[in-house]
Amino acid sequence: MKITLRQSWDDSEKVSAAGRSEAVLAWAGEYMPGDYFVIEGLVPGHFYDITIDEGVGPALVLAAKDTVRYTIPFYEKKRGHNPLAFVGNRHYARIREADAFELGYRNLAVNPMDLPEADGLYPHASANIETRGEAVFAARNAIDGIIATSSHGEWPYASWGINRDPEACLKLEFGRPVNIDEIRLYTRADFPHDSWWTEGTFTFSDGEKLTVHMEKKAGEPHVFRNIGRRNVTWLTLDALKKADDPSPFPALTQIEVYGTESGK
Repeated sequence: MKITLRQSWDDSEKVSAAGRSEAVLAWAGEYMPGDYFVIEGLVPGHFYDITIDEGVGPALVLAAKDTVRYTIPFYEKKRGHNPLAFVGNRHYARIREADAFELGYRNLAVNPMDLPEADGLYPHASANIETRGEAVFAARNAIDGIIATSSHGEWPYASWGINRDPEACLKLEFGRPVNIDEIRLYTRADFPHDSWWTEGTFTFSDGEKLTVHMEKKAGEPHVFRNIGRRNVTWLTLDALKKADDPSPFPALTQIEVYGTESGK
């Protein structure tokens, strides 16, 4: 496998590293707007542990393509990320094949390197509505592994914001069949700025629906156990009903989905 950093204006290579089952890219220099990584030599259907930057952290992801591209977020697009990510002149990135023991029962939703334009790595989050199209309210924030519910805005308080739209829908794609038995929702709790939801509906890829009830919580998850869904490839969360509260701003900080790979 190989990981290459390229610059956007001429697609030329800045630095690269390669290895049979692992590649480590350590280099001195600065990222520039438009720079992007190309990760090659992946086996579709296999899992990889990727640290795209020390400020982002490791992501256990499924590859759906043999080559994927990751454009480094800059300016407004970076506001949902750790401000220490991709800065300075010393950098470290690593990709390795995941070990079998890492693929047991776990949170199947988390992916800190997910981006709105991500293509080829799962899990992946998207939504039909994101408040003002701002990065701090993008769907990817709901699966970045950061749980800080007491405020809103820039990292670590990024969330999925629905722009007051009752038709808002979050989609979480796993990229393969999984078995799930528990879902946790961390709703944002920047009271009194925020409101909360009293109800929402999960729809699974098999067509089944599950309506759940929520209440006002601060820092603790809404936990829905005994989901008992097998061979699910995606789920959505919509039909969100806001509480009778003066604030018009309910939002989702994090969704966690616990289970195993299909067949385990």
